[in-house]
Amino acid sequence: MTPPDLRLIAREWGRIGCLGFGGPPAHIAMLRRLVVDRRAWLDDEEVEHLIATTNLLPGPSSTQLAIFCAWRLRGAAGALIGGLAFILPGLVVILALAALFLGAPPRSIAAAGAGAGAVVAAVAVHAGAGLLPASWRRTAGARRIRWVAYVVAGGIATALVGALVVLVLLACGTIELAWTRRPQALAAHAMPVVLAAASATGGVLALCWTALKVGALSYGGGFVIIPLMQADAVDRHGWMTDPEFLNAVALGQVTPGPVVHTVAVVGYAAHGLGGALLATFIAFAPSFLFVLVGGARLAALRDNAHARAFLDGAGPAAIGAILGSAVPLALALTETWQLAVLGAGAVVLLSGRAGVVATLISAGAAGTAAVLLGAPLP
Repeated sequence: MTPPDLRLIAREWGRIGCLGFGGPPAHIAMLRRLVVDRRAWLDDEEVEHLIATTNLLPGPSSTQLAIFCAWRLRGAAGALIGGLAFILPGLVVILALAALFLGAPPRSIAAAGAGAGAVVAAVAVHAGAGLLPASWRRTAGARRIRWVAYVVAGGIATALVGALVVLVLLACGTIELAWTRRPQALAAHAMPVVLAAASATGGVLALCWTALKVGALSYGGGFVIIPLMQADAVDRHGWMTDPEFLNAVALGQVTPGPVVHTVAVVGYAAHGLGGALLATFIAFAPSFLFVLVGGARLAALRDNAHARAFLDGAGPAAIGAILGSAVPLALALTETWQLAVLGAGAVVLLSGRAGVVATLISAGAAGTAAVLLGAPLP
């Protein structure tokens, strides 16, 4: 197989970055069609191994898969060009929308944002519910009791103390690792948890810490980091109001590329365009570093019993965290008409009558109509 030209990688990965609506499942399917079906650069087995490996890493899995596939084809240069081509299109779109929706937007734009933001809680439930069956099937015997406990712990932690959800995920992973290993062996492999004193300052360092948590300490997909960002951006530092944060999450869903782009909106609200670019760089940097520094060793991670045991605990807790994130997101709604939009969106999404993007756009239209008819803005 002749390695593809770097310009071809930039074009093909950029195409996925422009058209990749629908979150990680859509991104993974598009990447597989490209590298296996259309171009035959990789075979099915290797792509499955790459997917399994990225699922064992914290951070945005589809972004890591895009970087990993490009690294496999053209090394470090391919990883950098492919990863940036995948990330940048959605980033440009979401920054343009952030400038439009944040601050003092026109009344019609604010109404559309309030409508779309109203159904974000339903989108979280939809995302978590979609992950439950496969996770349950991978669990057998007595482990299922612990699986339920991890899901419940993640959900409760997110609903009650969103800012600490990462610690709960790490704890669940460590407990499962301890359950499958001798206590003395566990001590040599315990995962340290580093708490940044900078997070209390509320300045640029606080934004850096929030972005680092998003990129390096999240498991299970983009929605895991939503309550964490909400706690930092709204409750702790006051960079955004609850309605603005709901808008940010909705924008992360209706734009192409990874959901982690939401952190760019948080950075924009905190420190303008510079803050958005800084937060994005920090959030995505771990994904590049995992591949560029450890790419040659990551293939062995899939068969590492310790890594898989940790994920057996952290993974279900992450699903619970996604489901639990619906609680603070729903509580952030302030108007009665938004609750009606949320209810309708939940019915449409969970019944499978419409996808996430179509539901958010419809909810935005409903919000515009409601405000035009006299309903108050949040």
